[in-house]
Amino acid sequence: MKIIITGATGMIGEGVLLTTLKHPDITEVLMVNRRASPLRHPKLTELIVKDFTNLEAFNDWLTAYDGCFFCAGISSFGMSEDKYNHITFYTTMMFAKSACELEC
Repeated sequence: MKIIITGATGMIGEGVLLTTLKHPDITEVLMVNRRASPLRHPKLTELIVKDFTNLEAFNDWLTAYDGCFFCAGISSFGMSEDKYNHITFYTTMMFAKSACELEC
């Protein structure tokens, strides 16, 4: 099985990443992050994407995967509701739409 993980540099995403790397049925993991991770593993490939709402340039990277764990996120502390909604909801939906258009 081949898996995509976003937000693997965060607390939740890192836990998901470490679990997938240990799982014997998972053969490949693509972590899509906004910043680089120091983690290296034979199953792991890293893709740095600054803007998850504009993924057209990365279509070739995001095809032929069996699933995606979207763990990218941010704390709402000190943030307006509109900005938090844009980052957590809109960005997630744009990523899902792009990935689905490639596979659905």
